[in-house]
Amino acid sequence: MIRILLADDHGIVRAGLRKIIEESGEMAVRDEVADGKTAVQRASENRPDVAVIDISMPGYDGLEVTKRLTDLYPDLPVIILTMHDEQQYLFRALEAGAMGYLTKSSAPEQLVSSIKRVVSGKRFLTEEGAEAMALKFAKGPVHKEGIDQLSTRELQVLRRLAMGYTNKEIAKAYNISVKTVDTYRHRILKKLNLRNNAELSRFAIRNRLIES
Repeated sequence: MIRILLADDHGIVRAGLRKIIEESGEMAVRDEVADGKTAVQRASENRPDVAVIDISMPGYDGLEVTKRLTDLYPDLPVIILTMHDEQQYLFRALEAGAMGYLTKSSAPEQLVSSIKRVVSGKRFLTEEGAEAMALKFAKGPVHKEGIDQLSTRELQVLRRLAMGYTNKEIAKAYNISVKTVDTYRHRILKKLNLRNNAELSRFAIRNRLIES
């Protein structure tokens, strides 16, 4: 029986995913949590076989959880689950150590097969994700624009700012100083040619980095 750690801040989504997983007859949800910090804690306590992590959560987001889990437990495969159909998080998720990447629209059909694949030590990407990876390598080095200019930490800070978090709250979430958060904020505004947090929020919504 494959033991799953399931992390998503929406109870309805967790219930649906749990149903899909447990109806397979080969897997069981060992832990079900609603935030990133608890996900890391439960992984440490119960050592699941696979972690299925939503990318947008309070506390640590999915990228942060993935990085922490793969640093602590290199043999624990992580599957990132996202509401975003775009591939803007795909490369960052793989860089953080994720073995699989699924959109929530594809999860019902592919979640079980993705779990089986990563448990066997292989990566799992949707057809669209694999195509995006192929195009990235085919194009080679290109001039970065828009979101691609941002580091993973800058992207995380951008999302939090757009959701209305204060600099102090962001600093606490990522264990960095308030001054460092402010430095990230100024870099983000400069790179994206934005003037203030209101424009930053509109940019995030327009690019589907957060839900409107």
